[in-house]
Amino acid sequence: MALLVLIVLGATLGWLASILARTEAPGAILRQIAGGVVVSLVTGGIANGGTMLGSLSFLGLGVALATTFIMLVLYHAVLRRKANA
Repeated sequence: MALLVLIVLGATLGWLASILARTEAPGAILRQIAGGVVVSLVTGGIANGGTMLGSLSFLGLGVALATTFIMLVLYHAVLRRKANA
């Protein structure tokens, strides 16, 4: 169940980030969703003690949420910096 929750969390945050950043290119939207899923799975799994098939702890959920959000903010900051350079 933790695996499914983390995948949905990462995909949702990536999709919301693409909406907030007004990203319109399909490749960029998919990169944000994929990045959100990967970061959410890795950090949520680490914070949950390495178990992905059992239940998800509040710590694992919180860490996955925070790190995915931070990764997406940094991703957009780097893209804007490259566009302005």
